[in-house]
Amino acid sequence: MTPAAGKDALREFYGNLKSAPGRLLETAFRTGPPATDRSRSTFVFGNVFLHLHAVRTHLWSLRWSTTLGLGIMSVSAFLIALVTGVMLMFYYKPYPDAAYESMKDIAFVVPTGRLIRNLHRWSANLMVVAVILHMARAFYTAAYRKPREYNWLIGIGLLVVTLGLSFTGYLLPWDQLAYWAITIGANIAQSPREVTDALGITEYFDPGGLQRLLLLGSDEVGAEALIRFYLLHVMILPLIIAMLLAVHFWRIRKDGGLARPADAGERLAGMRREETYPVFTEAPAKTYHLAAIVRGRTEHVGRGPENTVPSMPHLFYAELGVLMLTFFACLALSLVSDAPLKELANPNVPENPAKAPWYFLGLQELVSYSAFMGGIAIPAIVLLGLALIPYLDRETEGTGRWFGGPGGWPLVRFSAVFGVCAPILLEAFAIRFGWLREWFPNIPQLVVTAINPATILTAIYALFSLWAIRRYQSTRAGALALFTCFLGGFLVLTVIGTYFRGPNWVFYWSPADWPHH
Repeated sequence: MTPAAGKDALREFYGNLKSAPGRLLETAFRTGPPATDRSRSTFVFGNVFLHLHAVRTHLWSLRWSTTLGLGIMSVSAFLIALVTGVMLMFYYKPYPDAAYESMKDIAFVVPTGRLIRNLHRWSANLMVVAVILHMARAFYTAAYRKPREYNWLIGIGLLVVTLGLSFTGYLLPWDQLAYWAITIGANIAQSPREVTDALGITEYFDPGGLQRLLLLGSDEVGAEALIRFYLLHVMILPLIIAMLLAVHFWRIRKDGGLARPADAGERLAGMRREETYPVFTEAPAKTYHLAAIVRGRTEHVGRGPENTVPSMPHLFYAELGVLMLTFFACLALSLVSDAPLKELANPNVPENPAKAPWYFLGLQELVSYSAFMGGIAIPAIVLLGLALIPYLDRETEGTGRWFGGPGGWPLVRFSAVFGVCAPILLEAFAIRFGWLREWFPNIPQLVVTAINPATILTAIYALFSLWAIRRYQSTRAGALALFTCFLGGFLVLTVIGTYFRGPNWVFYWSPADWPHH
């Protein structure tokens, strides 16, 4: 076969090699630079990650006061923890004989190891704070209402898994702080025995023992617990969070974007209108499926692209900005505060006071009166109540507005004061005068379990919520009151557990007052 006339294969090969980087970009981003509306839309549609976003974003959703960036901050903290966690995995050894030594190597031998561990720790803590605040933002703007009920449940799942992810990482350093904190968690998991022992049925029905066994893989905190927590922390829970996040973002898009007031357009009248479309002149009346005309209407029916801008670049620049701020915050905290590493875990030398992670110290305060009610029953009631909120509150007034609905900000403000004062007064009474066990040493355990500061505080909050419903004739008002009260109670109990509980969980005004050995 004769070569083609005038063709230089080597020159063509050199030209193809030279143009390969440019072709790589062209094949990866087939729409070219996102400079027009069409190319920006195609850029979002054609990207496996970005397509979870809508191609256009409402101007109301881009306002800082709408979301405070809390959702993106939560994801950013998760990504920072994920990257730094993978880096730590190169040096960490998940078995008791080497776990503590590997942590010391990371802190004192591995280049930048201390900084990476600090970043991991602070991003995990920031993620917990951001997720809690993000849920509060969604609640106070009534973003759980139709059609976003299911996404609210996904958010609750993300909160639970986030706490689980942080808790499972607490044991990995294998120091005294970690060992005894997990021991507290195991005892809480076993707390149903408080009830079954009182009923005399533990021998036949022992859910507490089963929960402890599932958590630790053994009767004590040992090698089985460490490898179990390690697998949960580095593999199972991150995968669950990634899946839930994907569904969460997808549902935001399918549910019509972020919740906003019905009069959002009028409120934006004074804002700039670049790159926005005119209002629809004809409102669509039908929804078209890919295959056929179907019954019903999606959330996008009747909503035109007025007051919207392309997500690329407006939304993505905002997200990158929040990511940078989150990273800089974690970095600043990492430079001024090191992740703790105490002595090697020793089962024979109890930590006193042994404290759970800060986000569980409120529960530990309640557990000190009743392990079952404070650690199992009341948290379950709270989660169930959160899950029922969108199905009980079917009102529409105030959707998309901060503290919207009957009562509004004055009710939230009063509820915050009530929610803070109630646990302070209840705790002051219990600390000063003791509780049922101190008054009546032979009182049945079931009575102590049923009647303690935790159950009384929950009942007080519930009654206050019912008062708000009746006062404002609104389920939303009752939800505002109850949610705000529980936030206030969580804050107060966390502060008490963090700063005012010393050895043997005795109340002290200052660590300087602790007894000295």
